[in-house]
Formats: sequence, structure tokens, C-alpha cells
Amino acid sequence: MDFNTFKENISKYLKEISIMLDDKQVEDFYNYMNFLIEENKKINLTAITSPDEIIIKHFIDSMIINKYIKENSNIIDIGTGAGFPGIPIKIYRKDINLVLLDSLNKRINFLKEVIKLLNLDNTLTIHNRVEDYAKKTENREKFDIVTSRAVAKLNILLEYMLPLTKINGICICMKGANIEEELKTSKKALEILGGKVEKVENITIPFTDIQRNIIIVKKIKNTPNKYPRNAGMPSKNPII
Repeated sequence: MDFNTFKENISKYLKEISIMLDDKQVEDFYNYMNFLIEENKKINLTAITSPDEIIIKHFIDSMIINKYIKENSNIIDIGTGAGFPGIPIKIYRKDINLVLLDSLNKRINFLKEVIKLLNLDNTLTIHNRVEDYAKKTENREKFDIVTSRAVAKLNILLEYMLPLTKINGICICMKGANIEEELKTSKKALEILGGKVEKVENITIPFTDIQRNIIIVKKIKNTPNKYPRNAGMPSKNPII
């Protein structure tokens, strides 16, 4: 896809969610897309490889959470993969401080190259499992916002996210279309871990039929030190 076509396409979608990019930001998204496509030929980063689909299913999908992010927020994106939603938000929002966390080193190496390519300030990568990272005292209840996209079921996800979230901070959980059962089975996890569902917003990505539910969880009390449990335990034995 040539640059002008890309600019026209991404701008059309973003206009529908009240976001306008300057020329440098469009260029950054374009370079990110092309680098992702090239690197994906060497290592498996994404199953989505066509420019049109990357714009919709990676870039626009990531940007729909922008409205929940306050100025100068400290954010950690857990299980970030190829950088979603963290990198698209950072391209648009230079004010945020961003940590990208993933357990696979090949993804972290890719993200380091993206950060260098796009010259993104105040953006760190961490190669670690979230359970291990969140156990360290210096990381606990440190972040204004914790984000995740399609990482795990909600009750498992909350055990990853809430230990990292400041009191009065929020978790932004990006989920698919059907979440009623997940919300029901997460009540105990919310109570134990110190969270409260503040908002559930169903969003349709513009000009598509793709449904996304954004669950905003507010941290209302400290998370007990025993959480998260050891690596693998939250998914093997979820809080129910």
C-alpha cells in the first residue's frame, strides 16, 4: 500500500472516533505497519498481514481506548505481543509513559526495533511473565493504567492487572463480543483483588461489523500481596 492510500484509509477510520493525526504520526503508523509486515516473514508476530486488516484490526482497534487515557499517564501494556494497543496509543500520545511487557523475547526484540525506528521517548520494553513482574515490590500498584488486549479470560486477567494498578487507577480490558459470562465469573476476583467494574462499553469498529467490549475496572483497594500467584497458577486455577 502506498503512503497516500494509507493516509487516506487510516484517517477515514480515525475521524469516526474523533482522532486526527499529523503528518509525522501518519508516517510513524505507515513505517510501523511496513516493518511489522517484513518482520512477520521471519518471526510469527501476527496472523493479520494485509495492510487493510492491519489498519482496522490492529491500529484502529488499539486507538479506540484513547478516550480513557488521561494526560501524562503511566501505562503498562501486558501481553503486548507486536505492540497492541500500546504502540499505536504512544504514536498519538507523546505525553504518556509506556511500558510494554511480554513473555516472548522475540517479540520484545521486535518492539525494541520499533521504538528505535519511530524514535519513541519514554517507552520501555520488559521481557518477563506478568506474574513474576507483578510480584516485585517496585512494580506493584505503580501504574495509572494497565491495558491488555485478548490476553485471557477476565477473572484471570484481573489477577495479572490489578496488582500493578495504583489505587484509583484503571485497568482497560479489551475483549471480544461475548463477555456476559466472563463478567459473572469475575465477581469474586474483583472482590479479592480490589477492583470494581466502572464501565462496560460495546464498540463497533467504524465501517465494519467487528464488535469490541471495553471493560474499565477501577482499583478501589490494595491487592493482597499473595497475588498474583506463581506463574501459570492464575490460568490453571482461576479465582471463581
